[in-house]
Amino acid sequence: MKTYRTALIPGDGVGPEVVEAAWDVASQAAGRFGFALDGVRFPWSCDYYLEHGVMMPADGIEQLRPFQAIFLGAVGWPARVPDSVSLHGLLLPIRKAFDLYANVRPHRLLPGTVGPLRAEGFDILCIRENTEGEYSGAGGRVHQGTADEVAVETSIFTRRGIERILRYGFEQARLRRHRLASVTKSNAQKHSMVFWDEVTEAVARDYPDVEVTRYHIDAMAARFVTHPHSLDVVVASNLFGDILTDLGAAIQGGLGFAASANLNPTGSGPSMFEPVHGSAPDIAGQGKANPIATIWSAAMMLEYLGEKECAAAIFAAMERVTAAGATRTPDQGGNATTADVAAAVSEQIKRGPA
Repeated sequence: MKTYRTALIPGDGVGPEVVEAAWDVASQAAGRFGFALDGVRFPWSCDYYLEHGVMMPADGIEQLRPFQAIFLGAVGWPARVPDSVSLHGLLLPIRKAFDLYANVRPHRLLPGTVGPLRAEGFDILCIRENTEGEYSGAGGRVHQGTADEVAVETSIFTRRGIERILRYGFEQARLRRHRLASVTKSNAQKHSMVFWDEVTEAVARDYPDVEVTRYHIDAMAARFVTHPHSLDVVVASNLFGDILTDLGAAIQGGLGFAASANLNPTGSGPSMFEPVHGSAPDIAGQGKANPIATIWSAAMMLEYLGEKECAAAIFAAMERVTAAGATRTPDQGGNATTADVAAAVSEQIKRGPA
């Protein structure tokens, strides 16, 4: 039987709960489709940091390298460890070490889910540059603790980095509705964002079948609310993509539906899959977390691994559960637990197509 080795990093807060739920769904689905998932758990988290002084060991990246995929729950517990420590100590090093430059976040209103807008049927694929830009970590502080303290944070944009994320976006647009929106703030950021616009124009020449539009980030934020149906594939820098995708998640019913993939399209190392709702320490351990985003992320992982039929079955089962409306977690007005939702999705997979 074909077996896929996956590194599981449950992480913090509700991370262990949603990972366990989604992993059960994915493992059961895998068995029905004739393959297996071999998950190895890593305890790297804020608890690990408090015990060891690091978010992961010095050889953590090398420990992850042999795996075919990484499945992450959540990172962070700000009341105990500053987010700047947890993020830069675990998530960002993994993204950069394996060159996971394409952060892919689908935004779709699932059947039976009510969002804050009248946006039924909207379908946006956000593609965020994931390894450079505003999150490059270049900069520093001087004269700390004095009235003359200065902080400098430098965004790094390379032609290679911009071009490859745009090409990935154009290829995705060709698989969808042949429309791509590039997001910048080139009227104000006359170096980096004008550079991004110039690369967009150059790359677009290779994709004459894709309609290209350019938006400033503020105008795009408004368009997400007023005209979400007009958007197909949206490509943005690290920071702009991060912000827009939380807005997209809100439109689709909340962060409990926000799935994501951190991809290296070349396949040179393991890609990483995670919900983007955060660790939600206030409800940790209570079984209240919505696992749909994590289950959706697991389906994206299986699609990436080549098990497209199984991935489609999980997504279809997930849609049938949300459409029925009988099994909803508290964020959706119900009283179902995390495990209840996962069990309902697994049951739909067993039943097969409706």
